[in-house]
Amino acid sequence: MSLTRKIAHNTIVQIIGKIISTLLGLFAIGMMTRYLGQEKFGWYITVTAFLQFIGILTDFGMIVVTAQMLSEPLSDKTKLFKNLFSFRFFTAITFFGAAPLIALLFPYPTEVKIAIGFTSIAFLSIALNQVFVGLYQTKLKMHIQAIGEVIGRIVLVAGIWLLIKNGSSFLPIMGVVVASSLSYTIFLLLKGQKETKISFAFDWPIWKKIIKKMWPIAISIIFNVVYLKGDVVLLSLFASQSDVGIYGAAYRVLDVITQSAMMIMGVLLPLMAFSWSRNLKEEFKKRYQQSFDIMMLFAIPMMVGTIVLADKIMQFIAGEDFINSGKILAILSIAVFGVFLGAIFGHTAVAINKQKQTIWIYVSNAFIALTGYLIFIPIYGIYGAAWVSVFSELYAGILLFITIRHYSKEKLKFNTVLKIIFASIIMGLFLRLLSQTNILLATLVGAAIYGATLFLIGGISKETIKEVINIKK
Repeated sequence: MSLTRKIAHNTIVQIIGKIISTLLGLFAIGMMTRYLGQEKFGWYITVTAFLQFIGILTDFGMIVVTAQMLSEPLSDKTKLFKNLFSFRFFTAITFFGAAPLIALLFPYPTEVKIAIGFTSIAFLSIALNQVFVGLYQTKLKMHIQAIGEVIGRIVLVAGIWLLIKNGSSFLPIMGVVVASSLSYTIFLLLKGQKETKISFAFDWPIWKKIIKKMWPIAISIIFNVVYLKGDVVLLSLFASQSDVGIYGAAYRVLDVITQSAMMIMGVLLPLMAFSWSRNLKEEFKKRYQQSFDIMMLFAIPMMVGTIVLADKIMQFIAGEDFINSGKILAILSIAVFGVFLGAIFGHTAVAINKQKQTIWIYVSNAFIALTGYLIFIPIYGIYGAAWVSVFSELYAGILLFITIRHYSKEKLKFNTVLKIIFASIIMGLFLRLLSQTNILLATLVGAAIYGATLFLIGGISKETIKEVINIKK
């Protein structure tokens, strides 16, 4: 099987898995919003936002660092992975061990503080998953990650359904969130043992190399967390838990959907790192352009479709009580474009070893966003938070693009993107006409119109389609 075809099939499996896990995730959100209501769903958002804030602080870019280091030539992969796993485990357990103590200082309801205490286990599991995902990226075996994610979502949906049926309270539902994450991690761990030896290792020269590789990413992420999660955390302090629930419902829908950005770039990062580290300029240029085109293929129609159908999406997923979340979803969907841009050029920075040169973007963005949140959230509430989030995502994405263009010396071609924009506009116009149609039917019709238009104007070639579907051993 050619490398192109292998990448394509690996991506297709991930996309199928991501579609299934996304649908299950949205179904879980729908059950929780309907059962918990605005205030208690606000509790759920507060718990997860608080721990995501801690989680991003302790992220250190482990997925991209693992993928990049395992893709480099002349290294003992088994020994390297053991040290990466050990580094991830002990740094994560330190941060998440402190999370429940830090939560005591916040004016949250008692149930929220208790939930933060034991739900930190779920986020410790998510932190460990990063190393395994990096491993599977380098081996082009991301189907394992896709299956694990689906297993976790099945546990989540089934557990929530049983608890709702039995009339359980908020805390047991958060217990199911923990069980979901643990099942995902256990699956990745069991599969990972077949790929490499998994145990603790403390080789200081390797740890120094890991720290050297990741410190620019870690600093970037520490500032990154301010504009990524600062909105929800500050909302939980300045607004009611009901407002947090309304904002969080829209945020969670987009959060589930935009995970596809990291998934796609996760496939292409090792390939870009491989070609750049070996000075294969033409191959790198091809992968770089491919990354941009593929990401825009999803980002632009996703943004347009969500803006047009925002109210119907939130009504369908979260129920009548959360229909006001549609206005927030429409605003935040603009940020999707920035999220995808940031994913493309942030990953590319790692691939070409220019992480240090992008730090200023995250630092400046953090200060601007924090200032914006502190000014506009007390005045405009959830709408102030949403528009500052849009600005911060676009700010980071655009400046990363300019920076990477400078250091890589590669200029992207925009022929395909212009066709994607045209096809997305056509799709959006048709979706307007279908405003009274069932949301599922409208989504399917919109996707079909987008795909057909893109094919007719040459945005996707017949050769590309044949290359993807022609499976040969």
